[in-house]
Amino acid sequence: MSPIADLYKSEVYALAKSMSITEEIQQADPTDGLWDDGRTDEDQIGATYDELEWAMKEIEQRSDSKYSTRQKEVMEIYLKMNKNNAHKMKPIPIFKRKNIN
Repeated sequence: MSPIADLYKSEVYALAKSMSITEEIQQADPTDGLWDDGRTDEDQIGATYDELEWAMKEIEQRSDSKYSTRQKEVMEIYLKMNKNNAHKMKPIPIFKRKNIN
């Protein structure tokens, strides 16, 4: 079960604030915790969550805006990540057993 999986990071942060989650946790740099060298999600991804959220919304709104150089970079990062991780959005196959009574 993933109760917050469909939320943007900004929504997760707002939820944490409304639930009075400690500032230490709210202000911590996002990290997957897989590395012991202190690298953050931003270091690994090459963009902030705010930037990625912007790209996601741009794609959803099908905006034809003129983008700055950085916005183009972020859009490329997002599109590459989205393509490379599309398989993670598919439901996991499950075995459905017959009722044995």
